[in-house]
Amino acid sequence: MPSDRPVEDGAHNHERQGLAALAFGAIGVVYGDIGTSPLYAMKETFVGHHPLTVDPLHIFGVISLIFWSLTLIVTIKYVFLILRADNNGEGGSLALLALIQRSSGTKKWGASLVILGVLATALFFGDCMITPAISVLSAVEGLTTVREGLDWLVLPIATAILVGLFLIQSIGTAKVGRLFGPIMLAYFVTLAVLGVVNIVGRPDIFLALNPWYAYQFAVTDGWLAFLALGSVVLAVTGAEALYADMGHFGRRPISVAWLYIVFPALMLNYLGQGALLLDQPEAAENPFFMMAPDELRLPLVLLATCATVIASQAVITGAFSVVQQAVQLGLMPRLRIDHTSASAAGQIYIPSVNTALMVMVLLLIVGFQESSNLAAAYGIAVTGTMFISTCMVAVLLHRVWSWPAWGTGAFLAVFLLIDGAYFFSNMTKVPDGGWFPLLVGLIAFVLLTTWAKGRALMIGRMREAAMPVQIFVQSAANSATRVPGTAVFMTSTPDGVPHALLHNLKHNKVLHERVVLLTVKIADVPYVQPEYRCMLEDLGQGFHRLVVKYGFMQDPDVPSALKRLTGCGPEFKMMDTSFFLARQTLLPSSRPGMAIWREKLFSWMLRNAASPMEFFRLPTNRVVELGSQVEI
Repeated sequence: MPSDRPVEDGAHNHERQGLAALAFGAIGVVYGDIGTSPLYAMKETFVGHHPLTVDPLHIFGVISLIFWSLTLIVTIKYVFLILRADNNGEGGSLALLALIQRSSGTKKWGASLVILGVLATALFFGDCMITPAISVLSAVEGLTTVREGLDWLVLPIATAILVGLFLIQSIGTAKVGRLFGPIMLAYFVTLAVLGVVNIVGRPDIFLALNPWYAYQFAVTDGWLAFLALGSVVLAVTGAEALYADMGHFGRRPISVAWLYIVFPALMLNYLGQGALLLDQPEAAENPFFMMAPDELRLPLVLLATCATVIASQAVITGAFSVVQQAVQLGLMPRLRIDHTSASAAGQIYIPSVNTALMVMVLLLIVGFQESSNLAAAYGIAVTGTMFISTCMVAVLLHRVWSWPAWGTGAFLAVFLLIDGAYFFSNMTKVPDGGWFPLLVGLIAFVLLTTWAKGRALMIGRMREAAMPVQIFVQSAANSATRVPGTAVFMTSTPDGVPHALLHNLKHNKVLHERVVLLTVKIADVPYVQPEYRCMLEDLGQGFHRLVVKYGFMQDPDVPSALKRLTGCGPEFKMMDTSFFLARQTLLPSSRPGMAIWREKLFSWMLRNAASPMEFFRLPTNRVVELGSQVEI
């Protein structure tokens, strides 16, 4: 009987909600980031770090690049292809990594895939910091188009909005989330209307949809056109959210929302900005807000600010979800995770992550001052993640979906060319601010890999010193004094005798009538059904080996699992059960494994990890911790 069978699609309750309702919800959550790109994409392309002449050649060329980027990268690559690569309904780099490893049945690319998945996750954290800063700042900067002399208000207002946004995370965003859909729908309708109003006077802007103009731009300007890709890519930032948020809404609602509402609204707006620039080249300073008449600019600033707050909220929520997955998959130390909703499993709040994001976002705003400066830092993390996802999907196509080599090669060639061009164009922005996401990604990558490697080494060292269970049971059961009650010894490995059990017997010289050696395992599927959660083995003499499995989107709850357990004697009562934990003290050594500095870093991470008592929801008055020392 399989022990890690995933919950079927019903786990997400997608089939219980209508397609329209889910698509409406996706508009409010999934498309906040890419939906706010019109605020700064065209502006940065023409007046950013590599300004372009505002003439028909460049206007038509840029619009053509944006249209075909959205079509190829978002519509074809993500909507039509990557969204089909769901790990039992869940998406994102880590879910894709787990899906490939589980389904391919081979370790050929094991280490390489893990590195790619971890690298994509590390880059994502840089994106999480920049997105709220540039989005809110670019919206509030719209005040400068309402009236001259309001520049001094931009930073204080943007700072206040972001501080308020981070402070409300602890109370949960379920109620606020209900407003997201209507506001974002109004925002996308406004994008489309503004675009149409400006297109009416210059319908010839539709010619820009012809890829010939993108080709002409590239041939004419060469190196400058290549540099311009670093700004054009701002139009597709947020595409990863389609895949990462798939578990909340499902593939079809996300696809419908994109094809019938978001994509048309975005393109109408970009075309409208292009039409405006054809007649008013000076509007390139802020074409999005200049599309609206003077009397409507302040309402537009307020609506755009609401949209950017929603986009920031979606990114923050995404950061919480990714961190939760990383913790469950053993890539990060245990962190305190609070649930802000009794009914919605995905409503979580991680205080340490929220604080870190807030501090970094505020430092970005203070350090870079303007959205144009932040635009130089934006894009590298996004394009890097897109580049990595292309490589991972190619493995999925060939090994899991059994595409022929020529088909996989064609996909890889096309999208590595596109993603590679955007990525290397953004690499030219490193001196102007692009170093920031790379630095954040490097730090996150070192932390993630150090934790994963150190954890593996620590478990390996503990296994080396572990006593075989059968030998221990036969000798200890007959010699030690047995006392009433149940003792649960938590252990990270499902074989050998836990260190806590050996220490308890050594110092207290007693054993409980029922001894359970408990290991919590995280499966490579998002959810594990309750009936497949526990694997129980009777070791004799009142000893039992228990493995409890959870999906990487679930929170372990050991007492709840024990209450459902049968075949292990009488029902578990928490007042008669003691939980024994081993708290390891690491001793860095010269043994092969990791560099000394990484061993010390791992030791620091281990000391600051959340207590297993909180993580596994153990009753605080029934826990006994016993220390041990481990050399790695």
